[in-house]
Amino acid sequence: MEKLIVTADLHGSYTSWLVVKALMAPGDALVIAGDLFDTRYGDYSDPDFRPDSIKEELTRLGHPFYYVYGNCDTPSFFPGGSPEMTFKALGKTFHLSHGNRPLPIPGPTDMVIQGHTHRYALEKKDSRIFMNPGSLTSPRNGKFTYGRVEKNAACIVDLGTGEELISLRF
Repeated sequence: MEKLIVTADLHGSYTSWLVVKALMAPGDALVIAGDLFDTRYGDYSDPDFRPDSIKEELTRLGHPFYYVYGNCDTPSFFPGGSPEMTFKALGKTFHLSHGNRPLPIPGPTDMVIQGHTHRYALEKKDSRIFMNPGSLTSPRNGKFTYGRVEKNAACIVDLGTGEELISLRF
């Protein structure tokens, strides 16, 4: 695995889903911190709201992916998931949840990834890195962003400019 592409809060936007797919290179994995489909509140009259298309393409993605339910996802739409998960990749241990409710973080965990706020953040507290990739669909701080994690570093990337807004080393 080369790197992780990290996103959250796509809310069923097919355009945003196509952007995520375009960001991925062979050998990459995808991490989705919830609200991918938004089948709880989504607007089916919006032509860009296409959770069924995203679901179909996700099952044929061909990349490893890690996904947790968000508060707007209906588990029956994409069964088999969970509101949180811990996984290992790139020699690190990750804890993934949507972030809409406090959950205990198992130890040892190198990085905690959450979405929900639609605001990007990346910070180190003690020995852990905390990431919120923001949103490619409806950011609340003005920048369409996603996260990228490589073996020794993590960053938040501005989709419009490709600029790394924040970067931290493990």
